[in-house]
Amino acid sequence: MINNIILSFFFFWIFALTLIILKLKSHYYNLISRTKKSNIDEILDKIIFDNEKINKEIESLKNRLNQQIDQSKFYLQKIGLVRFDPFERMAGEQSFVLALLDKEDNGIVINFINTKEGLRVYTKRIKSKQGVDIELSQEEKEAIKNASHFYK
Repeated sequence: MINNIILSFFFFWIFALTLIILKLKSHYYNLISRTKKSNIDEILDKIIFDNEKINKEIESLKNRLNQQIDQSKFYLQKIGLVRFDPFERMAGEQSFVLALLDKEDNGIVINFINTKEGLRVYTKRIKSKQGVDIELSQEEKEAIKNASHFYK
């Protein structure tokens, strides 16, 4: 009786192992046929090669992205506008100052002054929120301040 139990146990064990091996063999042949490779080593080599290639591409993209981020500091990112009446006798605030700055607070300030004779336009270079060659007016300083608030 014990021999029959042991024999039936081994029979089921061998049957289960045979099913597992057949399933693995089927999976292996499916893998080989789908990838058109002759053995599993070629498949693994291709996966490793593709992974290295993808990693190189990712590294290249990271470098390009970092370059773009560094260059973006010099794009116009801050805009400030202040309307004012330069002569305090004309009706309304028809003149204005426009500040155009990059991330480092460098750029230009453009004054548009409306007079009876016409429109006059003046520009001043800005470096670190300060005028480069010419002192800034109160309106220009306010436009630069507004530009800094616009960014946040």
